[in-house]
Amino acid sequence: MQPLTQLSEEEQMFRDVVRRFARQEIAPLVRKMDEEAKLDSGLLRKIFAQGFMGIDVPEEYGGQGGSFFQSVLMIEELAAVDPAVSVCVDVQNTLVNNAVRIWGTPEQREKYLGRLAGDMVGSYALSEAGAGSDAFSLTASARKVDGGWVIDGQKLWITNAAEAGLFLVFATVDASLGHKGITCFLVERESEGLSVGKKEDKLGIRASSTCEVVLNRVWVGDDAVLGEVGKGYKVAIETLNEGRIGIGAQMLGLAQGALDHAVGYAKQRKQFGKAIVEFQGVQFTLAECAVEIEAARLLVYNAARLRDAGQEFVQQAAMAKYYASIIAENVASRAIEVFGGVGFTKEYPVEKLYRDAKIGRIYEGTSNMQRVVIAKHLMR
Repeated sequence: MQPLTQLSEEEQMFRDVVRRFARQEIAPLVRKMDEEAKLDSGLLRKIFAQGFMGIDVPEEYGGQGGSFFQSVLMIEELAAVDPAVSVCVDVQNTLVNNAVRIWGTPEQREKYLGRLAGDMVGSYALSEAGAGSDAFSLTASARKVDGGWVIDGQKLWITNAAEAGLFLVFATVDASLGHKGITCFLVERESEGLSVGKKEDKLGIRASSTCEVVLNRVWVGDDAVLGEVGKGYKVAIETLNEGRIGIGAQMLGLAQGALDHAVGYAKQRKQFGKAIVEFQGVQFTLAECAVEIEAARLLVYNAARLRDAGQEFVQQAAMAKYYASIIAENVASRAIEVFGGVGFTKEYPVEKLYRDAKIGRIYEGTSNMQRVVIAKHLMR
């Protein structure tokens, strides 16, 4: 058995490609995208060209045919430079692509996987005004008609909505059945009655679009059902379990990026005649951050490798997201303190990372929801 953090030659090469891309192509655009609250369209095309939007999409559909763990490595490396870009790629790989690949019919996989890997952004439309942590209290409904379904509803806080060409929409087909009445539909952006509404003005990950999606008598055919009618709950739960590992990787990368900036600054910043990294107080701060990051990395990598091995990983995924989101906020905060006054300004990158970190405890299941998952496994 190899250590969790020991990468194969292929994994190392892949990580290095992503790291180089992030530093060369993303880093120069980070501040501009944050200020404009918009993902650079040229950068998005380059991300597709690199194959980053279809890591574990099979090669027969035009994807990279890689592993889930490679997706995690990619998310981590991108987040070290810009968590906003990272979450765009994360949602595409761990939620949308996974759901279509696992639950889609051969025809659906043929129709969408190639485009998702090549030029189409996907979006996961689950959340509603009254369906946050209680994710399946859905008011969006789907009514059966001849040859298809008519969907009505309003989705909120939908990541990638501004850029998406395909939405995975969760709606209730029979409210009397509770969660067993929920169904997932593949809805294209051009569908009549679908509109992308208000874009949220957010604290962090500002370049990542978060929008309202309105469905007003949207008709889709029977072939738009992903999985089976009434199986939407299962599609969502199983996909979100994997998505939690992705968010853990995002928070891990963010923390590593903040620490890297802090170490670099501490080596060159001089006070009292020497670099501040020589002071024990600064050294202790950096050491504590390194310990927390290593612990988070072990949790995230373990959950990802369990998933690739086909073993039970739900509790480990919840632990990874829960802990990584905590240490991301802690490390980013301490990085600002290492920078001192300039760290509180937008001229230096740690201020943005601190803002970006806050969402980690909230989306794809709050920290309290992760505690619930972990506790349920303990009580089994």
